[in-house]
Amino acid sequence: MHRRRRLHELLVALIKQQGDLDLLDGDATRMQAGMRSSPDQDHARWLDRNRRVLNQYQALVRSAVTLDALLDAEQNAE
Repeated sequence: MHRRRRLHELLVALIKQQGDLDLLDGDATRMQAGMRSSPDQDHARWLDRNRRVLNQYQALVRSAVTLDALLDAEQNAE
């Protein structure tokens, strides 16, 4: 339980350092309203954007896990 809490705290701290993070866009039809391209292209843009956002969050989670492992290694070395 302690490790999970520490991971959560590390992740929140990393998110706060990022400033404005995008959120996943759950509604692809909103993107189509302002675009003149084909619907297939709009959906591709929507998927690409959400993929990039997800990759950013995955990178933050991996960073938090790495920091947690380093902290754990330091504590075990003492």
